[in-house]
Amino acid sequence: MPNDNTVKLIDRTISQLRGAWRDIAARVTPDGPVRSDLPGADADRVRRKIAECLRGRGGEVSARARAADLGRLYLTLDGHGRIRFLQLLAREFGIDPAAVDAAIAAWTTAGDDPARERAERRLRRELEPPRQKLLRQFNILPNGIKFLVDMRGDILQLIKDAPELKPLDRDLRDLLSGWFDIGFLDLRRIDWRSPAALLEKLIDYEAVHEIRSWSDLKNRLDSDRRCFAFFHNRMPDEPLIFVEVALIEGMADNIHDLLDEAAPAHDPRAADTAIFYSISNAQIGLKGISFGNFLIKRVVDRLRQEFPGLKVFATLSPMPGFRDWLDERIAAGDDGLLAKADAKILADLAEVEDGAAALAALLDEDWWTRPEVASALRGPLLALGARYLLREKSGDRPRDPVTRFHLLNGARIERINWLADTSERGLARSAGMMVNYLYRLDEIEENHEAHTAKGAIAAASTVKGLARRRG
Repeated sequence: MPNDNTVKLIDRTISQLRGAWRDIAARVTPDGPVRSDLPGADADRVRRKIAECLRGRGGEVSARARAADLGRLYLTLDGHGRIRFLQLLAREFGIDPAAVDAAIAAWTTAGDDPARERAERRLRRELEPPRQKLLRQFNILPNGIKFLVDMRGDILQLIKDAPELKPLDRDLRDLLSGWFDIGFLDLRRIDWRSPAALLEKLIDYEAVHEIRSWSDLKNRLDSDRRCFAFFHNRMPDEPLIFVEVALIEGMADNIHDLLDEAAPAHDPRAADTAIFYSISNAQIGLKGISFGNFLIKRVVDRLRQEFPGLKVFATLSPMPGFRDWLDERIAAGDDGLLAKADAKILADLAEVEDGAAALAALLDEDWWTRPEVASALRGPLLALGARYLLREKSGDRPRDPVTRFHLLNGARIERINWLADTSERGLARSAGMMVNYLYRLDEIEENHEAHTAKGAIAAASTVKGLARRRG
């Protein structure tokens, strides 16, 4: 779910869009306000407005006016109204099965090549849902592509409880995938001299390590840091995805040290390592449209040009699903969760008989502040973290989303770092552990191909050894 800052940002965007489209929509004869929850009678009016957009009477100016009027109406709706609007599009403006069947029959019975070509064109037309034409009409409006990205964001928030929106989501995702092809994106560096509005968006969109203040942001944009983002020329002030990089000596193993505002800035020319410590997708509506892998590759190329002394490119990443998985295994009574020796130590420490129950009890306390408990948990949790990364799957891919991302990009799992993030979020999601994914430039393509084709997981021997620790 979006955080409070993101919600405020979306509200400002909505206000800007309403204003931008007001004059364009002025050519449409007003027919009274629509109630925000879109009850039945108002839904009928929306249905007629959609049909008018699809009929396309008049020229381009009239088409833009009708689309702007309908778009402004959508922006006035509350959550109930928006889901009714989207359900209307999904249910009533899809393909006509009878027309598709007729077009298929015409294609299969077409005699010569010209007739087959005509039948193929007809079939293509019938296979395109009418709502796609409407979506393209929104795209021609000022900031229309941002409107569509945010509309898909709405769909993704609603789709779990409204699966009938899946066809509409597929249509919109297909359109956005073409419009946001990597060839249309620009890589730009963001620094402290960037416009304040853009810097504010970095604060709002940061999804991995919260930016707590302007001084925190300034520290992340200091001389020994870099921030790069992809932008689209139709959304020039909106980052699509951005990465934060620290230029240091040696591989980082603790996020608090890396983000310490009191620490002096390093000389970036002396750095031998670039640590990618935060990668944030800024647009909810572009979920599933992958360009993050290209971002890392492009940033590596930029950094190597600017700093030829860089030899190591690695991440300091969370394991965001680890605690959920561990809690599931404890609840399921997984007998193989702990080695026997570890289970006994934890059971004695928690004064219970069962090792898994002891693990659950100890993790419910402020265990990281108690040296004896933290020491006892270190071995078991590192071993369980290695098992989670290397063996736990979602389908035929790693269960952990961050692991999936980096392995598909050709990285290898290099190291699991103990108590690397003891923030509330880091403990709740990853039991305080973080991972270094290493990008060895001469192995990236081989790792990518092996993982894509065979599901192979590239990992350092120390990580594999941790996964074998359990008895």
